[in-house]
Amino acid sequence: MNWLLFYGVVLFMRGTPAYGEAKQGQVALEQQTIFRSGESSYNCFRIPALVVSGKGVILAFAEARMTNCGDDANIDLVFKRSLDNGKTWGPLQLLQDDGAKSVNQPTPVLDRQTGIVWLVFCKNNQTVFVMKTQDDGVTWSDPVEITRQVVDPTWKYIGAGPGHAIQLKNGRLLIPAWGDTSPGEASWPRPKWGKISFSFAFFSDDHGLTWKRGRPMYENLSDECMAVEATDGRVYMALRSLRHVKKKRAYAWSDDGGYSWSKIQHDDTLPDPHCQGSIVRFTSKGKEAKNRILFANPASEIDRVRMTVRMSEDDGKTWPVSKVLYEGLSAYSDLAIAADQTILCLYEADDYTHLRLARFSSEWLTGLVDRP
Repeated sequence: MNWLLFYGVVLFMRGTPAYGEAKQGQVALEQQTIFRSGESSYNCFRIPALVVSGKGVILAFAEARMTNCGDDANIDLVFKRSLDNGKTWGPLQLLQDDGAKSVNQPTPVLDRQTGIVWLVFCKNNQTVFVMKTQDDGVTWSDPVEITRQVVDPTWKYIGAGPGHAIQLKNGRLLIPAWGDTSPGEASWPRPKWGKISFSFAFFSDDHGLTWKRGRPMYENLSDECMAVEATDGRVYMALRSLRHVKKKRAYAWSDDGGYSWSKIQHDDTLPDPHCQGSIVRFTSKGKEAKNRILFANPASEIDRVRMTVRMSEDDGKTWPVSKVLYEGLSAYSDLAIAADQTILCLYEADDYTHLRLARFSSEWLTGLVDRP
């Protein structure tokens, strides 16, 4: 057994604070497995994504990998629903299955003005689709392909997100994404990508009717990404730094709603083992007294371990609050805020055998009584 996995199992058996024993005066952390390897005969579940509907229904999406856990395997898109802020979950539901194709990169977003939840996803990382639900995931529209609107035909690869997208204050639906311009043909199931990658965003200003792509960032510095809107209206993009660049989290800023981006920089306080991370706004000045953003990733430069949640009160400039959710093997994640202000983090755990949901309050995260 991998020693890190064994260590994580020991922590669970001992009941450490990472599994629910809060100190006196704190709100306990609760964790449960939402997707488990072997469920419905799937080999494994990866790439978590969360969205909270306008009515507070939580939708949890995942890639259900049929024959193995590889990125280019037979992959379906599945989801589950929660009607009680993530405490309990309904059955596994199949959303998209296209035979041997990889249906991947689930990237959901709520349009607060219409109440529609949109889901962006890809097929074989060559085409992009959107579908929507107007009843909190009970029924879904047929998918519509938007590849020509958001992908340059010279690109060899396209990946939405993964993880949730955002809606800006002006109503724009902003989808973080990344592409690849590696030389050679994009063959499947062994595509030749990963040599020249970049991050970018595409967006809709008419509530999902049409889509446009923004400018790519500097090539070969970053790929998978997730965004949050700052209090001043700028967009902060948290980026996965490529292996050859730096084992720190990267970031960039946009002053024009995600169309163009600043020079990519690295945050030396955020270690990262070349892994996807998640970011979400918790509270905003104006509605609440505090401006708070949360960030989660495996906080290590060596391996995908030590899933950690951090809090910033200055739009990502500093991250003074930090708490470990799980010391063991952990990788991709997505953060969301439930209707009752419970913080949710759905993350890959134990060598990709579980997608585990952590539920906790800002009291547990900070160790202080929360005063919004």
